[in-house]
Order: sequence, then structure tokens, then C-alpha cells
Amino acid sequence: MKLVFAGTPEVAVPALDALIASDRHEVAAVVTRPDAPAGRGRRLVASPVAERAAEAGIEVLKPARPRDEDFLARLREIAPDCCPVVAYGALLPKVALDIPAHGWVNLHFSLLPAWRGAAPVQHALMAGDEMTGASTFLIEEGLDSGPVYGVVTEAVRPTDTSGDLLTRLAFAGSGLLAATMDGIEDGTLTAVPQPAEGVTLAPKITVEDARIDWTAPALRVDRVVRGCTPAPGAWTLFRGERLKLVQAVPAPGRTDLAPGELAVGKNDVHVGTGSHAVELLWVQAQGKKPMRAADWARGVRIGAGERLGAV
Repeated sequence: MKLVFAGTPEVAVPALDALIASDRHEVAAVVTRPDAPAGRGRRLVASPVAERAAEAGIEVLKPARPRDEDFLARLREIAPDCCPVVAYGALLPKVALDIPAHGWVNLHFSLLPAWRGAAPVQHALMAGDEMTGASTFLIEEGLDSGPVYGVVTEAVRPTDTSGDLLTRLAFAGSGLLAATMDGIEDGTLTAVPQPAEGVTLAPKITVEDARIDWTAPALRVDRVVRGCTPAPGAWTLFRGERLKLVQAVPAPGRTDLAPGELAVGKNDVHVGTGSHAVELLWVQAQGKKPMRAADWARGVRIGAGERLGAV
């Protein structure tokens, strides 16, 4: 089939690579978000998908909005059979959805209908899911509500961050998306409507969502830290400034600390929660690089009774 691939971040690149490598399909063009400012100089930088497509000599389309007439006209000229999508980042209007004969097929990183929305992996970790996966589905105008072509499953490991899990799903999902394109082409796949039961939503994680509540149990603290790593990053306050928690682990043997209370040893830093303590392994102070929590604690000279989370 002739394909136009839509995607933007690094997590979409494995799927693009899988389709480029396929001997059954032609990636005629790529649709991605416009170049965005990045780095200290705020220089405009192309998306990872745009860079990969350029390396492969594939036409790159960067509409400000996917309803722009110039973009729609070019899409009609290309006349794709299908448009596979991975984390494109913009709402597709019906006028665009109607152009390819087989529609737009999205690779979504959850087992639908669970975790519809922008942040399925983060929400799965924060909710304590033991199993997740990826789904391919036909895009409709509703939020991730279209009929499903196929799924792959992935066990959630006890130490997974959202970055770890998303990386594994990106590669597992790339094979699923390629197989879905094959099945659509040869007519062996039929999309099945999602069940009405089991729908959960996964809106974008805000900075406030990533703030640690030290009165919550240690299990909840652990899930928030892992679910918000690497982005937006779990955080708390220390002496009125933000402190990012890069890595922390539950410490069930320590129950003598009040919520937020710090205890500094020679080579360790513990903080109390609503249940038992957690041990801070890596932190990042405002304006600093990540560092071992024990080194940070020695540098700031934590006093007796000092707590995290206090203004």
C-alpha cells in the first residue's frame, strides 16, 4: 500500500523504520508537527520523525494545522491507501480522515479501551497496572474510541519508569503496526468495536499532577515518581524551592519518619510518607544537574527535623 505516516516524537521513529523496511508498503510522505524551539538558544529544531524521514529521502509535510487547505490538497495528490499514526500530536479533522481509502490507523500505547488519551503509559504506571500493551485502531472523531485491529501485551516491571516502558512499547508496537498494514492490505484483518465497559481516560500529566504528596503511602509515591520520569518529572519543595525526584525506591524497613521528614545517613537519604519511608537515590535541585541524593544532602546540610514538601 501507499502510506503517509504521521508522527512527531522519538517514540514514533521505530514504527516509521518498520514501515520503511517493509517490502510490501511504500512510505510516500511523512506528516509531523512544525519545527519547534529547543535548547538554550531556542533554535527551531525539526521533530525526530522529520529528521528520520529526511535521512530516508521521504517527503516531509509540516502543516501548522492538519485542516490547512494546502496540506489537504497535497494529501489528496499523494492519494495514500492508508495513513498510519504514532503520537502525531494534533487533532485530525474529518475532511483529512476521509482522504485515504483505508483511513488513518493509530498505534496507541495501551490496551484499549483502557487509558484513552495523551498519557496512557504514565497513567498505567501511576495506577499500578501490572499489564499494559499497545493497540492499533481506526481513528474516528471520538477520543481513541475507534474499532481495534490488533494488540500486543507488555508486562510492567517493578522498577519501570514511563520512559522505560514507552521505549519497549515503541518497538513492540512497531511490529504490530506493520502487521496491521499487511492485514489491511490483504483483507485478513477486520477492526472490532471497543467494548463499552472498561473505559479509562489518560489526560496529559500536568506539573501539579507530578507533585509528591508525602502523606500518601510509599507505594503511591513510588508510582508517581516512576510514572512521571522522565517527564514532567516528579517534584517536591525543599526550603521553598523545587526539588525533582529522579529516582526513589520504597524502604519498608523504616517506619520512624513523619510524612516528608528527612533522615540523612552516611550514604543514604530517607524520607517519610503516609506509610513507610522511601529512599531517595537521585535528585535534581533547581538549576542543577541530577546528582546522587546523598551528595545533595551533604551539600545542603540538612538540619534536624527538616522536611520535604514544606513551603
